[in-house]
Formats: sequence, structure tokens, C-alpha cells
Amino acid sequence: MTRLSVNVNKIALLRNSRGRDYPGVTDFARRVIGLGVRGVTVHPRPDERHIRRSDVHELRAMLADFPEVEFNIEGYPSPDFLALVEQAKPDQCTLVPDAPEQITSDHGWDIPANLALLRQVTSRLREAGIRSSLFLDPSVAMAEHAPAAGCDRVELYTEEYAQTFGGPEEEETLERYRAAAARATDLGIGVNAGHDLNLDNLSRFLEIENVFEVSIGHALIVECLEHGVERVISRYLAICEGRA
Repeated sequence: MTRLSVNVNKIALLRNSRGRDYPGVTDFARRVIGLGVRGVTVHPRPDERHIRRSDVHELRAMLADFPEVEFNIEGYPSPDFLALVEQAKPDQCTLVPDAPEQITSDHGWDIPANLALLRQVTSRLREAGIRSSLFLDPSVAMAEHAPAAGCDRVELYTEEYAQTFGGPEEEETLERYRAAAARATDLGIGVNAGHDLNLDNLSRFLEIENVFEVSIGHALIVECLEHGVERVISRYLAICEGRA
């Protein structure tokens, strides 16, 4: 079974547009947990344009009541980010190679080019008792470098799959993800996935074996607006649990 981790960044973005705590990030997270979700993801950025540092701490405090729910914090491993992660002590920290001004993540790590940094950061996270994951393009060659970086998992960046879903390149693209996931698994590295996965394309993607977690935010929030939170979460959980 694949764990669904709901990224609540877009709830924070909506809240910030009005200058008060509505909708509440923690309230929304608690609601989806009540519907069966067992993972919450945030990606705080330096300008706090959506998730704020205070959100991270409030979510951590709330999740203490739900030990079965994993907390995942994503971000570029700057000194400020790592200090926040060490304070919050999430179950998992997903490292992304984002510049501060990026709207959203758009590529995975070049592990050899960043090996010294990544080894230092994953070691630091391990000492803090935090599982590490590296955002990665669907590349067998890059997956082979993951053990050297010291990470526990990789998160496959799935935008390319989402863009080709339903088209003539879908199968070829999916095969690259399947091969990268298989190689990582063979090397003892766990596999997560995320970015532009949705109710239409997730089931096909999860034909790939041994995907531990999918992190979904933007599409899920839009689908909740269109179809209702209960219906959308129920459908995602059915897919992740192999019931759909």
C-alpha cells in the first residue's frame, strides 16, 4: 500500500491572501487526517509566501496527537531550513534543489555535482533521527548515485509523467520511472513520488511496484474545490490502497 501525504501549501496560500487564519492550515490537515490520510507535507520557502515557520511548528504540535501520521517537510537545505527541520523533527525531510525565487520545484538533484553537500545534510538529518529523501528525475543513472549521497529514499519528480499521461509517449515515459524506481529499490533506497499527480493519472503510476508514498497538493486541493473534500480524499485513498 502507498501512503498518501497531502501537501497543504495551497491552503496556506489561500489563507495568506486575506491576512487572517482562514482557512486554517492545521484545521485542514486535521480534517483530512480524520478522513484517513496518513501523511502531511509542507514546503516552506524563505519568503513564507504560503507555509510559514509558525505553520510548521503548529502542525508538529497537532500531529503529536496522531502518531500514525507522518510529517514530511520539503525544501532546499539552507542553514535556516535545516535549523527549522531540526526544531520540528518531522518523520521525513525531502531535499529539493530549488532556488528561493522558484514558483515550484522543476527538476531533481544532480547528485554527483552536489555530493558533498548532500552527504553532509543527510548525515545531519540521520543524527537528528529524521529520514531523508532526495528529489530525483526518473533516471537510472542518477538513482545509482543515491546510496553515495546517504539518503534513505528518493522522491521521483513526476511532472514529465503527468505531461505525457494519455498521450503516445506515456508508456515510454512510465517505463523510465519504473526502471529508476526498480534500481533505487535494488540498492536499498525507498521510493516516493510527487508533482502533478492527480485522480486521473495516479492509478496508472502506481502500477510501479514499491512506491512508499505519494505527496500531492495542488491537484488535490483543486479537486477538493470541484468535488468536495470527502469524495476526493476517499478516491485518493482507494487508489493508494489498491481498491480502485
